[in-house]
Amino acid sequence: MLAVTLIATFAATALWQQYRSVEVERAERERVQAAWILTGALDWARLILREDARAGGADSLSEPWAVPLAESRLSSFLAADRNSTEDDALDTFLSGQIVDAQSRLNVANLMDGIKPSELGAQSFTRLFQVLGLPDAELKLLINNYALAATGSPTAGGNVPLRPQRLEQLAWLGLSNDTLARLKPFVVVLPSSTPINLNTASLEVVYAGIPTLTMQEARKLVERRTATPFRSLSEVGTFNVELAGLLTESQQSVSSRMFEVYGRLRMDKTVIQELSLVERQGLNVITLYRERTATVDNPAAAGNVNLK
Repeated sequence: MLAVTLIATFAATALWQQYRSVEVERAERERVQAAWILTGALDWARLILREDARAGGADSLSEPWAVPLAESRLSSFLAADRNSTEDDALDTFLSGQIVDAQSRLNVANLMDGIKPSELGAQSFTRLFQVLGLPDAELKLLINNYALAATGSPTAGGNVPLRPQRLEQLAWLGLSNDTLARLKPFVVVLPSSTPINLNTASLEVVYAGIPTLTMQEARKLVERRTATPFRSLSEVGTFNVELAGLLTESQQSVSSRMFEVYGRLRMDKTVIQELSLVERQGLNVITLYRERTATVDNPAAAGNVNLK
């Protein structure tokens, strides 16, 4: 009986190890496949943005790049090939979206070179007011971001790190509730950018133009929804009171910074990727990529940051 017990134990251990090896190999294969698929999706998004730049003109939500890709079976993108198998693609679904990063207020606009920007602080003040967020946290954001941008120490002698992502604004004193409220309206980009009046939300349009009333902002959004503005001067023509307030450094009708979202669902694994790209003429450069995976199998779970 002892010998039978030992043999059964060894057999069960060997079977478990073999099972774990198969699961790890399967997870690694899915990870590599997902990486290639998401890389291809990003390249496709870059191609769309490059062709949009080739066409020229303003950027608006009526253009092809702004149309999101609903979740679709990957096999629908593959060419029919009798020599290829699509078994894996049958259970693989891809979705994604290109978002204008300049449709939100940029935290980098709080600085004008090495000096705090009064216009940037004014825009964030108006946004905090319309969202009903605490003034104390706004002051922390403005003061601490200036210290982080210049590398100056705080009163305690510490130098705050400069945030690179929205959630990292918690380093500067913002609460989780405030970050959640700001997420649809604020972005953290490597350099200052004007807001795109063709793609910005009502709240961002109101916050981004000094002295603009909410009613005037609503009319501007309704006008651009019907017919996108082709130039900044056309915005001034629509509202003559704005003619002297609009500057190319603060407002625009075109964009160069975009976020590309990709989501891949493979069996029990869901992998999401966020990429920031910058359009420089006909060149579309990837500035960073962040990938997160959520799976039922803990051995395959994890976060991957690609910079």
